[in-house]
Amino acid sequence: MDATLWIAKTGLDAQQTRMSVISNNLANVNTMGFKRDRAVFEDLLYQNVRQAGAETAANAEAPTGLMLGTGTRIVSTEKLHTQGNMVSTENALDIAIDGTGYFQVLRPDNTIGYSRDGSFKLSNEGLLVTANGYRLQPEITIPSDAQTITIGADGTVSVQRFGTSVPSTIGNIQIATFVNPAGLQAAGENMYLENGASGAPQLLTPTQSGAGKLVQGTLEASNVNVVEEMVNMIETQRAYEVNSKAISAADQMLKFVNQNL
Repeated sequence: MDATLWIAKTGLDAQQTRMSVISNNLANVNTMGFKRDRAVFEDLLYQNVRQAGAETAANAEAPTGLMLGTGTRIVSTEKLHTQGNMVSTENALDIAIDGTGYFQVLRPDNTIGYSRDGSFKLSNEGLLVTANGYRLQPEITIPSDAQTITIGADGTVSVQRFGTSVPSTIGNIQIATFVNPAGLQAAGENMYLENGASGAPQLLTPTQSGAGKLVQGTLEASNVNVVEEMVNMIETQRAYEVNSKAISAADQMLKFVNQNL
């Protein structure tokens, strides 16, 4: 009976963690470039009371065994890197990636972060930076006399200066792809970090070798589906209630034993 209480407790812990994952998804429903998480469950070790295939007689074997589970846990949270909806902003510095790939951003500790949030700004030096002031890599400097800014699908950045009729190319935006994007480490600030699970980044020109294309004047919205998350929340709540009832039932059984035996 004591095992029942502990098994149900693992269910409560796991469902509580799943609710935290769902809450984080809903909290970031309006975060540009956000990728939703999914909690991955696994069952815990089993108590093997009788081994399947064990001899029960001279010429007989047990067709099935007796194994008692010890509960569940959440083994990982998986980022689902599906494409979010495209939101038109008509801002020349807003860029969305249509397809695979990530923008490269130089973090304060001189490491490279990877992001799907393409809402770039201009620094006081004319550099393309994120909302937190982190520089896009490779660096793109917009001249102070630029009249219009054009970013092509292949990452070519060109400007038309005042007093000229012919645009000039000032740089190229590269994007990074990963063999296993689900293995990227979420670091906050709409960025991910490379690690052993994701593999090394492959720097590509947009539209080439399977990389996505860039869309100027557009941002990629979060891929969180509010209706789906609400359904998951109800499912989690019901699973939590069932585990609570298992604890209550086990407690009542122990109470009956104590009072009547």
